[in-house]
Amino acid sequence: MGKTSSPENFTSLLNDVQARLFDVLPDDTWVYPGHGDDTTLGAERPKLAEWRERGW
Repeated sequence: MGKTSSPENFTSLLNDVQARLFDVLPDDTWVYPGHGDDTTLGAERPKLAEWRERGW
C-alpha cells in the first residue's frame, strides 16, 4: 500500500485505502501496483484483515 513511518500512519493509510477503494469499488476493479503483479480488488479484499493484523 505504501511506506509509512509509524504504526499510526500505517493504520491511517490502511483505513483510507479501505474506505476509498475497497468499500466503494467492485471486486472486478483492476489495481496496478508499483511493484508485483497486476491484480483486482476482489483478489486482494480477503487480505485486508491479514494486513491489519500484521500491522506496521
